[in-house]
Amino acid sequence: MDVFSRYAPFIREFVYREKWRDLRAVQAAAGEAVFGTDDHVLLCASTASGKTEAAFFPVLTLLSEDPPAGVGCLYVAPLKALVNDQFARLGPLSEEGGIAVTHWHGDVAAGEKRRVLRSPSGILQITPESLEAMLFRRPGEIPRLFGDLRFVVIDEIHSFLRGDRGGQTLCLLERLDRLAGCHPRRIALSATIGNPEAVGRRLAAGTDRGTVIPRFDGGKVRWRLSMEHFFQTPPQAGEGTALPGAADAPPVPAPTDTAPEGADPALAYVFERTKGRKCLLFCNSREECEEVTATLRRYCALRREPDRFLIHHGNLSAPVRQEAEEKMRSEDSPDTICTTATLELGIDVGRLERAFHIDAPWTVSSFLQRLGRTGRRGAPSEMHFVMREEHPEVRALLPETLPWPLLQGIALVQLYLEERWVEPPREGRMALSLLYHQTMATLASLGELTPAELAGRVLTLSAFRNVSREDYRALLRHLLATDHVERTERGGLVTGLAGEKIVNSFKFFAVFRENEEYAVRSGGEELGTVVRPPPAGERVAIAGRVWVVEEVDHVRHLVHCHPVEGVVPAYFGECAGDLATKIVERMRGVLEEDCGYPYLRPNAAARLAQARAAAAASGLAASPLVPLGGRMHALFPWLGSYPFLALERLLRLKCAKRLGLKGFASARPYCMTFTMAVPPEEFFRVVKEEAEMDFDPVELLYPNEVPVFEKYDGFVPPDLLRKAFATGVLDIAGMRARLRGW
Repeated sequence: MDVFSRYAPFIREFVYREKWRDLRAVQAAAGEAVFGTDDHVLLCASTASGKTEAAFFPVLTLLSEDPPAGVGCLYVAPLKALVNDQFARLGPLSEEGGIAVTHWHGDVAAGEKRRVLRSPSGILQITPESLEAMLFRRPGEIPRLFGDLRFVVIDEIHSFLRGDRGGQTLCLLERLDRLAGCHPRRIALSATIGNPEAVGRRLAAGTDRGTVIPRFDGGKVRWRLSMEHFFQTPPQAGEGTALPGAADAPPVPAPTDTAPEGADPALAYVFERTKGRKCLLFCNSREECEEVTATLRRYCALRREPDRFLIHHGNLSAPVRQEAEEKMRSEDSPDTICTTATLELGIDVGRLERAFHIDAPWTVSSFLQRLGRTGRRGAPSEMHFVMREEHPEVRALLPETLPWPLLQGIALVQLYLEERWVEPPREGRMALSLLYHQTMATLASLGELTPAELAGRVLTLSAFRNVSREDYRALLRHLLATDHVERTERGGLVTGLAGEKIVNSFKFFAVFRENEEYAVRSGGEELGTVVRPPPAGERVAIAGRVWVVEEVDHVRHLVHCHPVEGVVPAYFGECAGDLATKIVERMRGVLEEDCGYPYLRPNAAARLAQARAAAAASGLAASPLVPLGGRMHALFPWLGSYPFLALERLLRLKCAKRLGLKGFASARPYCMTFTMAVPPEEFFRVVKEEAEMDFDPVELLYPNEVPVFEKYDGFVPPDLLRKAFATGVLDIAGMRARLRGW
């Protein structure tokens, strides 16, 4: 197909104006899929490959040729900032074709929303939470708004694949189809899909269409990659060692070169290599992001240099985040923005020269997304990992002497280089928190329904294929008993008094869990939110600075403060990651093989050599059970987070007495340490024997344990939560498969 000739005239004019010499491979392939089939389309291509244009050029063409009687295309994105970016990007082009583009989320003015409600047309750009609110508050208007919906474009679909938010998004699309009587095609975009076929099946869930996954040559991708390691105090691992390639590597700066005397050597390294460049600095948590930003800003002040470090994470106020984004968009900005996953996705912050990463991310997907933020306009993508570690104590045992973040970082990179492997969608969960949410949303928006009608609307959503009718009856009985649902005189179900308090809160529309947050203000400026505010007179860290608390208003959840100098730890709530078994297995390979990796700098290469020597001396390659002295042992199962957790519970709950286990400690998901009263061969025999017994998975929960992880788990019956944790979180099959190989 000559895709360019098939485009509408205003699209072709745009291409001419931009002086494109030809269409990119993804654009030609997407055009053939959208124009030439009636299926859903999954576009997998690298960051900055032109996926947005690839999806929207044919969509805009078809909408211009046959204008819909209402909204013709719904664009769903995981972030309001991404919606804003695409609104600014698509608006001028769409106007040339006479197609309206409207964005809709909590920060959009009411007047713009009223305009689309009065005269729905063109493209509506929205977040899942705002779509949930629309279905909740305006169910009667949905047929008029979306009755002729042709397309749903889902941006950054990989961000919707592993949690309740992705399940909610699919539920919303299925509910929208039913309410509006429409059958739109879905077009999903991502740069980090490891199993396109599995994602294609997920994309088509609840519809009668298949998914086309265009194949094309995306061209050669170039990276600039480095990984360096720093102990917090001297000496460094690479001092006094001669390693291949070390002579060609730039020297590590002394603190007096660019950062103050006594500076953290890892952050001094970042400080020097970001100077005069536009960079992103990724951290794995908001607390670390605050600490790193405050420290780097302090280095600027001590060197009497202008502050060149910005900050961006989810607990900062919208004005603070937007100010950082605007500064970074300036072409001559030499700033570095310290961030978490909030800038992992495709928000426009200008042309970035380098990305840095403190320690390793938890997934290959995050690594690729963060790397892909750089390297646009023909330049290679560039990322520099900086691993930080305290010196192990002199008498530290083997698990404490291994540089886990360094091993993890190498494993992530090698898995993609060697196999193009990326984490697949997470399957098998019962998603009970989401089940509660969708049940209450359905009842509150539609009014009285019989139990059978409610089950027919909710339980048939594809997100709940692992929930049985008996499980759902147990949930409804519990909701009736706790007054979240009431039974009417006619036998129907409506929301109860307790349920009304939940669904009438503006926080109801989001399924991700929020901590009890306090807004932090200085004068008239809102800085962001914290979880546990300190008392008046104490200090709090937010927005990359330190503030003294003047007053805490616990009724209105406000913290009033003023700025001071210094650095204090921040706290925003727990933020745990989970590793796939494939990554942990590759970490073992990194320890056991004797090759080098071209991106390792001198300290990192030396630290890896130390770790390999320690592992070889301990016999780690020969057995997963390593003696540490006396009856103390370390177990390295090389399992991901969920099978590791299953094994840990098997040992504690079913094997401890037979093995005489004591002093049990776990560093998930890397290793466990304990003392035992039996020889190693007896340990393996007992553990394998207990694992192969036909036991109920719930037996791997502690007595009276009720695992509450997701936002609405607390409203679900405890027995159902125990079942969901045992069957959907604990990976017993993965654990058994590993034990059979021992």
